[in-house]
This record gives sequence, structure tokens and C-alpha cells, in this order.
Amino acid sequence: MRRKQAEPAEFEGQADPALQGPLQQYVGYALRRAQLAVFQDVIATLADVDLRPAQFSVLILVDANPGIVQSHASASLGIQKANFVPLLTELERRGLIDRVAVDGRTNGLFLTRKGRATLKRANALHTVHHARVDAIIGTENREQLIEICLKLAELAR
Repeated sequence: MRRKQAEPAEFEGQADPALQGPLQQYVGYALRRAQLAVFQDVIATLADVDLRPAQFSVLILVDANPGIVQSHASASLGIQKANFVPLLTELERRGLIDRVAVDGRTNGLFLTRKGRATLKRANALHTVHHARVDAIIGTENREQLIEICLKLAELAR
């Protein structure tokens, strides 16, 4: 039997109960809450070009590294191969990337003209997202936050 998913609680005039106890002191909890908020804003921002964050990341990576092979791209982005192939298939179906055979088993990735135009528009939209983030935390804090997050990512190595 499937459980019914709980509706988000509303706390009019009250503090969020999750922040009343030890959770507010947990780095992972704070990062996850921030990540969800940032992703919601990115998703809404990129809706005009019909890109999800992972798709946007692929376009950025391929633009910066034309001909990158699929396995290197998926590893660089931390996306499992089983999830990466359908992602590429969708981008290719939309005419945003081309997969070009490098050898019998390896494909290099390239942006199409439409992919470059879409990425240009997405980057302009993403600049608006960055401005909203900077308005909350400040440019200097954003740079420090990125540095700290990259250090924390070393835990996965």
C-alpha cells in the first residue's frame, strides 16, 4: 500500500519547527534547503528556454569542451551513465547537440547552431537568476560560498 504524501505545513506567524531544534546546526540540512530553493528558481528561470538544470549544465560543458566524449562529460557532471544517455538523447532530439562518432564505441559531443542560440538565451536568463542570488547573499559571499561548497565536495572523493 502506498502512503499518501504529506502536504507541506504552513506556519503562519510561527517559526518553522525544523529550525527550532538541532537541524538548523547541520551543514547538510542547510545545504539541502538552499539547494532546493536555488533549483526552484533556476527551473523557473530556464522555463522560457525549456531547459532543466542538468540539460543546461550539459550545454555549458559541451560549449566549453567541444568534442568531449560522453563518458568524460557524464563523469565531470556527476551524472550516472544510465541517466546521462537519455538526457543526451533528449538534447539531440531537440536539435541542441550532435553526437559524432570518434571511434567505433565513443561519441564526441558538439553543440548545434540551435544549441548555441539556446545556450546564449539560457545564459542571459541565468544572469537574472544570479542577480537574485547576489541580492540575497552578495557577490563576495557567493564567491566564498562556491569555494566552501567545492571544498565540501571533496568529501565524495
